[in-house]
Amino acid sequence: MENLVQYVENKFVEKKDFPDFSAGDTITVYYEIKEGEKTRTQFFKGVVIQRRGSGITETFTIRKMSGTVGVERVFPINMPALQKVEINKRGKVRRSRIFYFRNLTGKKARIKEERN
Repeated sequence: MENLVQYVENKFVEKKDFPDFSAGDTITVYYEIKEGEKTRTQFFKGVVIQRRGSGITETFTIRKMSGTVGVERVFPINMPALQKVEINKRGKVRRSRIFYFRNLTGKKARIKEERN
């Protein structure tokens, strides 16, 4: 049964080649929106809160501040509407899931940039 699932994943799901990013990174995700018959590209820029899953079911969560309201969005990594992912800043965090980031405001909500 497991071989059948892997076969279907390899055969029918197109793999996207995105840069390697992790929690704490600030990224911009460009994705396609269909409104009726028209399609347009929209972007979502924010901090990666978590990456979850593996293979075809992998998802990542991005959080941004829209005014004073925090907005989170979950993107499947193999979503057909995803066009590209740009890494704006690499963040240095100690955890792979930074849910504590939701409660921080002001200067405390800054993430140190990773030095190369």
